[in-house]
Amino acid sequence: MKTRYFCLNIVPTAENCQEKDPTFWNTWAQKTLKNALTLQTLNTNKAKNVILFLGDGMGVPTVTATRILKGQLSGHYGEETQLEMDKFPFVSLAKTYNTDAQVPDSAGTATAYLCGVKANEGTLGVSAAAVRSQCNTTKGNEVTSILKWAKDAGKSVGIVTTTRVNHATPSAAYAHCVDRDWYSDNEMPAEALMHGCKDIARQLFENIPNIDVIMGGGRKFMYPQNTSDVEYPTQPKMSGTRKDGRNLKGNYVWNKQQLLSLNPNNVDYLLGLFEPSELAYELERNNDSDPSLTEMVDVAIKVLKKNQNGFYLLVEGGRIDHGHHEGKAKLALYDAVEMDRAIGRADLLTSIHETLTVVTADHSHVFTFGGYTLRGNSIFGLAPKVSDADQKPFTAISYGNGPGYKIVNGGRENISTVNYESSHYQAQAAVPLLSETHGGDDVAVFAKGPMAHLLHGIHEQNYIPHVMAYAACIGQNQNHCMSSGGTVGLQPAFSSMASVLAVTRFLW
Repeated sequence: MKTRYFCLNIVPTAENCQEKDPTFWNTWAQKTLKNALTLQTLNTNKAKNVILFLGDGMGVPTVTATRILKGQLSGHYGEETQLEMDKFPFVSLAKTYNTDAQVPDSAGTATAYLCGVKANEGTLGVSAAAVRSQCNTTKGNEVTSILKWAKDAGKSVGIVTTTRVNHATPSAAYAHCVDRDWYSDNEMPAEALMHGCKDIARQLFENIPNIDVIMGGGRKFMYPQNTSDVEYPTQPKMSGTRKDGRNLKGNYVWNKQQLLSLNPNNVDYLLGLFEPSELAYELERNNDSDPSLTEMVDVAIKVLKKNQNGFYLLVEGGRIDHGHHEGKAKLALYDAVEMDRAIGRADLLTSIHETLTVVTADHSHVFTFGGYTLRGNSIFGLAPKVSDADQKPFTAISYGNGPGYKIVNGGRENISTVNYESSHYQAQAAVPLLSETHGGDDVAVFAKGPMAHLLHGIHEQNYIPHVMAYAACIGQNQNHCMSSGGTVGLQPAFSSMASVLAVTRFLW
């Protein structure tokens, strides 16, 4: 006689009932084991396509909370849910420190995972010999990115972001700038302009001609000061910022209707600038006029994949980071869920046999959740018991520092008096700051496709583009790319062992 189990009262489903039966867990584990055994046959194909998904600020606690939220949005407990990135067969950790910072920023880290070298905080596409904000340290210290390596190899290349296209993450793909804040010449000091340094928006169109796809925000940095914005003509803060009078952008699409009306088969170059600055948070996005990250990725891949030589695509879920900085976890996590949807869409449009896909973060945040919450508890909900120190309730989510620090009548705010599940609720923080900070912990690197197994264990963050370039046979290391039949030949790489040993001795 089969044992019958009763469901828990929290979101009762057939799956919840099964969890009381040991057979459920044993069967699941055996299935996972069977799949793991297949990974002994490594994918050593040459990567025709390379995609990097970058969740800005998406540390491991954010990944876990995103998983729970994704499941709860589908009516499940959430903890048992699989993110698209969870399905990737190889996972490693990356050390995120900058050369001058234990806890990094998004510019120095972007230089690492795009250009292959670690750099100073606040600098883009330059080595650590360059000093932040000192224009005269730029020349001679420029480093190129994997996007340029791919373009030079004849591949199509693209950038898709939910931030401005001249923000820290995308900028390291094309710019060489000692200050990440030099968005246009309006933000640059006179001395830097006098010494010939160029703003980031200008470099987007001049450094790597004919980037095939560029989508994100940042319109106002592309055209002359006080020029009215096409979408917000009566709002001065949305107007152009450039002092040099240049109009950089040319023809572009600026809303969802224009983007989705395009026939990718008839588009070779696509510039989409959907906001004067950052795109809206996913929770606040206008579904009628603003494209989602998934929709942008869909169009980008369809345009890029026409190239027989393949493509390189950088995709950034950039506002995860902004939500955390504001202490507004709900905004951050909904953006992370949307990035996971975009990963799933990319999977449907590509093949694991010829496309190396990597998902990672530039850095973490001081975001966490805990408090012995029960299974299926809303990720934005309360811990089951009040604090035994001040007898007040608290949410599972909290921050180590940030704007959520509040003292009311000499003590911690009683959150039962506020709407803690609001989109703009600022979770309580231990240390008062106007903006919550990054975290210094390692970040996860998920990989699938050709040579994905090279992303294993714990590595320096700058290792990532070297693996991607090796798999795609682009960039500086192509000695192994002599074989035919679509397989990357590894034997020649071993012939260089003497040089590897020589480098090792040098490092000692």
